[in-house]
Order: sequence, then structure tokens, then C-alpha cells
Amino acid sequence: MSGTEELTWLDDGHPLLASTENLVVAREQLAEFDDDLGDRYRALIDGHPDASLRTCRPGHLTGSALVVDHAGENTLLLLHAKFGRWLQPGGHADGDANLASVALREATEETGIDGLLIRPQPLHLDIHEVDPPGEDPHLHYDVRFLVQAPIGAEPRGNHESKALRWVPLDGLADFGCDPGLVRLAQLGAEALDELPRY
Repeated sequence: MSGTEELTWLDDGHPLLASTENLVVAREQLAEFDDDLGDRYRALIDGHPDASLRTCRPGHLTGSALVVDHAGENTLLLLHAKFGRWLQPGGHADGDANLASVALREATEETGIDGLLIRPQPLHLDIHEVDPPGEDPHLHYDVRFLVQAPIGAEPRGNHESKALRWVPLDGLADFGCDPGLVRLAQLGAEALDELPRY
């Protein structure tokens, strides 16, 4: 494997996925997003030293994953227990500023799949308001990554989801998924056309 291929997909033991409280890491992960949306993330990070904590307001950083099967044809959706909607795996950073690490951790916990691999470059950004029970409405500054499941992966959900389902990458609209998730799947499909699978 060449150096470039080595960084295409990483497992959870790779040094680039080490957890850190240093928000410089999150800022660096956003470098390729040199638009207004990326600027909103950088403003959050620069203006809030607690941006990776769920208590940060007006919002905080989260990490999520477009988990695709090994063939790159389907993505795994979770029927979220709290929100009652089909979503991708993801969650709060809880102090970890390495958002690729957050996304891989959340994907592993919420799907029950061992041996997931992550592409360390973010695929998509999405800022959305959440209004969870018992909390004030706030923003999730979600950084989204592409994650590949091993051959024959069998998902096992946890308490955060009512159901899990493999869905064709071009079929998310049929599940009532929001436009941001549909766009994430489109970007994932485009990226998969250019990436090797391991």
C-alpha cells in the first residue's frame, strides 16, 4: 500500500484517530471547506473553547457517519428512538475535538459492527436545530464522514434506535430522510467511485 492509499481508510487504532481536546484538530479537519458554511464552524470553534461539549450554546460540534456496506451500494439507517426519524449514526463529541474519531466511535456503538473503517477527510457539513426532550433547542454543527463496513457485516442496534436497515444510497428520500442526509448519500456515492475498498 502506498502512503496515499494508507490514509484512504483508517481503523480505530490509527494515530490520526486519537482522541484530543485540542480544537485545532477540529479546525484542521474543516480546512477544505472554505465557504460560508465552513466559516460558521470556524467561528464556533474560535469563539467557544467549549465547542466540543454538549453544553455549549448556541450549539456544539457533533460527528456522524455515512456507513456503507463493503460493496458500496447501501447505507445503514437507524430509526432514532428519541427523534422517531431515520438517521445516520452519529452523536456528541463530548470533549473530543477529533471529529473523525467521534464519528467512528458513534458508528461502532450505534451499529454494533466491529471492524469499521473511516475516510478521515470530512465528506459533508450540516448545521441543524435539535429540540430533544428535556433540553433547550440548540444547533448541532455536524461533521460527516464516510465509513465502510466489512464484508458480511451484521448490524446490532443499541438503545438509541428502534430499528436498523440497509438502504440503497439512492433510496433515502423514500425513508423521509432530510435533504442534508440525502445530499450526504449522494456525496458518499461519488466518493466511493474513486476510492479503493479494503
